[in-house]
Amino acid sequence: MKNNFSLIIVFLISPLFFLNAQGLLSEKNVFTKQDTLRGSITPEREWWDLTYYHLDIKVDPDNKFISGKNTIQYKVLESDSVMQIDLQPPMKLLKAVQNGKELKIKHDGNAHFISLLENQKADDVNDLTVYYEGHPKEAVRAPWDGGISWKKDKNGNHFIASSCQGLGASVWWPCKDHMYDEVDSMQISVNVPSKLINVSNGRLRKVEQIGDTKTYRWVVKNPINNYGVNINIGDYVNFSEVYDGMAGNLDMDYYVLRDNLEKAKKQFKQAPLMMKAFEHWFGQYPFYADSFKLVEVPYLGMEHQSSVTYGNGYQNGYLGNDLSGTGWGLKFDFIIIHEAGHEWFANNITNIDVADMWIHEGFTAYSENLYLDYHFGKEASAEYVIGTRKNIQNDKPLIGTYDVNKEGSSDMYYKGANMLHTLRQLIEDDEKWRNILRKMNTEFYHQTVSSKQIENFISRETGYDLTEFFNQYLRTVKIPTLEYEIKKKTLKYRWVNIIEGFDMPIQVKINDEEKWLFPKADWKEESLESKINTFEIDPDFYVESKKG
Repeated sequence: MKNNFSLIIVFLISPLFFLNAQGLLSEKNVFTKQDTLRGSITPEREWWDLTYYHLDIKVDPDNKFISGKNTIQYKVLESDSVMQIDLQPPMKLLKAVQNGKELKIKHDGNAHFISLLENQKADDVNDLTVYYEGHPKEAVRAPWDGGISWKKDKNGNHFIASSCQGLGASVWWPCKDHMYDEVDSMQISVNVPSKLINVSNGRLRKVEQIGDTKTYRWVVKNPINNYGVNINIGDYVNFSEVYDGMAGNLDMDYYVLRDNLEKAKKQFKQAPLMMKAFEHWFGQYPFYADSFKLVEVPYLGMEHQSSVTYGNGYQNGYLGNDLSGTGWGLKFDFIIIHEAGHEWFANNITNIDVADMWIHEGFTAYSENLYLDYHFGKEASAEYVIGTRKNIQNDKPLIGTYDVNKEGSSDMYYKGANMLHTLRQLIEDDEKWRNILRKMNTEFYHQTVSSKQIENFISRETGYDLTEFFNQYLRTVKIPTLEYEIKKKTLKYRWVNIIEGFDMPIQVKINDEEKWLFPKADWKEESLESKINTFEIDPDFYVESKKG
């Protein structure tokens, strides 16, 4: 119930399109009633708390058709009689049934308001079942636009996958489609033609032969966000290993197309390397009960919880390219590392509103260079994250508009990562920084959180008031600029292009000697013992400079 409150061209695709995954980051400044129904905790949502889903569907690949039902179990928080369930056209919500009685439904675009007949008493745990069918939105260019990918492999077998971050899980199944309330556990039952396999989240409990079809029943024991729920259907083969992790044995399973088995066995050796690095930096993998899976799909990849999807062509980098331009980006498979990093940031710690999606993407982009730090050293990681600055546009703030399902800038990835890298320098204690990241994943374990909660946590744990630091980097497009003047033995300096009260210390090198400066908005002046011949700002700080 997790409701605690310089352009690089890659195969003619900009990496920023990847960063804009699921059509999330499109411009929109005028919001509608539908945006509010989708993005806010409406009265028809707030009175009940999700506890369990059983999504039970049939997928007809030949007709690109999905039909079935979702049984929704919930706890009554306060008495009410109208429940909002979300399902996007052209999918159709056919009926809703509770205790054998069909209920009245008022349809309003993507939102469907179900009038309950039974008295809903506080603390009761009830359930109802909604039935639906239709041709879900087809993902034309997944994962960027989202929906269902109806593809075929080179042998002519159906190859199908869902991807719906931002667009919403309600594009293909009916649910309470808001980030604030995560279901505690669920079952996913998917019926497909016999020669195909469906892979979803959690662990496979049973496969049932039903005529010329099979139903795959997957069980998820941990809380899961709606967009993390997935179906992946294809001519899969499976191989696996057991990883000796922080919480004991972790099952790591890999599902790939039959023809790619040998390539996958080689490339997926990076998965346990990822697990080792991230358990070091972030603490225990959050979903031991549900295992870890990499699943091949016909698009680039996504962070579906315990069912991470992969389509990077069995090569290092991002489709074989280095987004940092330093060479370090070719030392790892971008999709394995980045999407698996989301198991900690997005799936374990989940933003309560998509306006705060920087929590997902900033920390996960930062995880890329922490993977390098663990396996290749601190210098490599610093070069990588600094190299990704060329992808930052500073077009709009990282935090979006609340309550209308509106995220901030795509800069949440690498501006977010560079903000965190800068913060690491301010702490000046890598073990303390590591412990903060690990404690964050225990304090907010399986929770939905706001940006303010994360900001306050980091301020508390560092012992610094970071209010202006976060306001500067998250809520403006201003990059702090150190303006300075040098006259023989005298150095004058100040911050410009800052918000009121910004006073971040910064490390510089004067005549090859490292020194901390403590600039503010007003000029400061320091006299040194010798003439200033060279002056350099530590490149680990994401700032700009201006010599007067």
